[in-house]
Amino acid sequence: MFKRAVAVMVLVVLACSAIMAWRVHQFLTVPPETPGREVIVTIEQGMSFDQIAGLLYKESVVSDPLAFKLLARFTKQDGRLKAGEYRLNTGLTPMQVLDLLVSGQAILFRLTVPEGLTMRQIAKLAEQVGIGSAASFDKAARDKELLAKYNIPSDNAEGFLFPDTYLFTRKPGNDARQVVEAMLAQFVKHAAKVWPDGLPQGKDLFDAVTMASLVEKETAQPAERAKIAGVFANRLRLKMLLQTDPTVIYGLGERFDGTLHRVNLDDPKNPYNTYQHPGLPPGPICNPGLESLKAAADPETHDFLYFVSKNDGTHFFSKSLEEHNSAVAKYQLRKGK
Repeated sequence: MFKRAVAVMVLVVLACSAIMAWRVHQFLTVPPETPGREVIVTIEQGMSFDQIAGLLYKESVVSDPLAFKLLARFTKQDGRLKAGEYRLNTGLTPMQVLDLLVSGQAILFRLTVPEGLTMRQIAKLAEQVGIGSAASFDKAARDKELLAKYNIPSDNAEGFLFPDTYLFTRKPGNDARQVVEAMLAQFVKHAAKVWPDGLPQGKDLFDAVTMASLVEKETAQPAERAKIAGVFANRLRLKMLLQTDPTVIYGLGERFDGTLHRVNLDDPKNPYNTYQHPGLPPGPICNPGLESLKAAADPETHDFLYFVSKNDGTHFFSKSLEEHNSAVAKYQLRKGK
């Protein structure tokens, strides 16, 4: 009788073991859904593993949160999961899900910032891409500690947000601080190419970036940038007004209706009105690219004092006001007629 009881117990244990082994095999090899469907899951900073497992179970990414927790503990990866927004699939096995969360391969958002955008425009672009609100971008771009970290000699990041293509993960709270910091870091990196012996300090760097921003807004032609920088340098040296439209437009901000009017050019209340105020404007009017920074750092030496658009993307340069007025009549007034 005793032997029979032992035999039964052994059979029960073996059966339980077989069932357990089958369940483990099923959990490890059979995905929750077939075919699978895409699921976006956000792992917030500071979430416990229990919370993460519960979230994955709720989204049908794993079929058993306890088994998933045991798997992570057995493979010693329960403390290695990284926060972020992940594109998962209910057709993945638990090990595949775990590997993705440990790898940190979160969803990347591409931000392409062309040369010549203002800080406000970049903030709106970041918001459109989905990597942070324009408000949080603006706040970070005015953060004194962040600006000091990259030795930005200004109370905001205008002019120092380097145009480039970036990849970002989405941060909790729709915070765009990482975007501003990455762009400032890129500025420092690329500015070192312009000034290999060391970046100018304080006002010298601020003025150079301001000059580069004027060059950036005045021409998209690489061959003209140093020449236009030379015109501005000549006018500053001779104490002439810069008289450049983009500065006035920047000063108008959202009040600009697409056309510069005489009243705009005559308005001394606009601090960026270089038709009324001598010298450089109060600060950069956009975020210039590498070539404009190079032009501002090394303006072309010549005697030109004026330039006017030829309406083909290039400019006509003049040494005298008489020559300039003739060019305006040829390229601009005739266009108006």
